[in-house]
Amino acid sequence: MLRRKTRRAPQMPGGGRPGADPLDPAQEDRVRAVLALGGVPHADLPDGVQQVRLKLLERAADGREAPRDVSAWAAVVASNLAMDWHRARRRQERLGERLSVLWREATDEDGAERRATSMAVAQGLGELPDAQRQVVVLRFYADLSVRAIADELGIPEGTVKSRLHTAVRLLRVRLHEGEVV
Repeated sequence: MLRRKTRRAPQMPGGGRPGADPLDPAQEDRVRAVLALGGVPHADLPDGVQQVRLKLLERAADGREAPRDVSAWAAVVASNLAMDWHRARRRQERLGERLSVLWREATDEDGAERRATSMAVAQGLGELPDAQRQVVVLRFYADLSVRAIADELGIPEGTVKSRLHTAVRLLRVRLHEGEVV
């Protein structure tokens, strides 16, 4: 007689109780340590711990079993998050280098006007909230599509469009106020 495989109910970490914290305090401390050793700034550690928690909960929500050793699994995820943090930081540095090269290249007959506009835009970008500045730089300086930005940042496309719209509107207002444009 053939036995049918029954699908086991997803096993929740943290004792299987809904609403229970999937990471116990010792596991959370280990995640923080891995992130800190990976070079993640102290201010970003709580976000990293939260991302590990979310990945563990997503795993349970997808119907997959909890890892056999949650502590080891969480440490590997934290290590990957630290590497992602460094990659994002390097990407931002490369964008800054690209912006400075573009600024230096603006030396034709209307170079002074272009430099003034570039400086005003750079100042306006600096005054934008981080989330808006990030999507503007990725869209207009890194030349990524809305979909690529959404994938890169892990946010919906509608959020990218909304942030772009708001940021461009604020930049226009600031450029008109400063009589640059």
